[in-house]
Amino acid sequence: MTDEIALVTGASKGIGYAIAAGLADRGMTVLIGSRDARQRDAAVRQLGSAQGIELDVTDPATLAAAAKTIAERYGRLDVLVNNAGITGNERQIPGSGDAAAEVRRVFEVNVLGVVAVTEAMLPLVRRSPAGRVVNVSGRAGSLTAMAAPDGELADLPPLLGYPASKAALNAITLQYAKHLRGDGILVNAVCPGPTATEGNGFTGERTPEQAAVVAVRMATLGDDGPTGTFTSEEGPIAW
Repeated sequence: MTDEIALVTGASKGIGYAIAAGLADRGMTVLIGSRDARQRDAAVRQLGSAQGIELDVTDPATLAAAAKTIAERYGRLDVLVNNAGITGNERQIPGSGDAAAEVRRVFEVNVLGVVAVTEAMLPLVRRSPAGRVVNVSGRAGSLTAMAAPDGELADLPPLLGYPASKAALNAITLQYAKHLRGDGILVNAVCPGPTATEGNGFTGERTPEQAAVVAVRMATLGDDGPTGTFTSEEGPIAW
């Protein structure tokens, strides 16, 4: 058992819940961050050893309240996993006529939400002797993979929101890694792979538990671990 404190956003279901469970199995005190009280409470009951915390990545008031609660209860945050995200809908397809609005909605959660959460929690992560930040990205965030005409992503529809948001998230990961490199805080992006979740109609090939493995590993890196990387369970992914 450890006395480490971990916050996982979007943790009431899917990959986020599996990450929370994986960290709890490592002996951490895990905070289930979710905006849905019913789902959050159900996740806490199911895990047994977790705590729930209201957190909407697009609502500054809940972020400030969550940071205040964590500071008062625990005094620091050792692990932050930015998992909350949305895929968006068909309106983000080029030529849909309303793409800008949908792209803005996707970026609000997947990019600005991550920045908002990280900024709110960073003072607490700085109090940890070995802070870790993990951003859950995806292979669609790899410009190299998206540019390959015959690659594994060739059959994906052209979307203006989701892939661009994950590429932006990767860039943000690098900036935080650069900023925090001298403080011993490791910041990495991970790719969970095609996972069966509510966001894709449960069509992915992997289970949430399989998808969570890489995030848990990067959240529990030793002091000699990497920072500023984009990786899957199999290894590094080209930017």
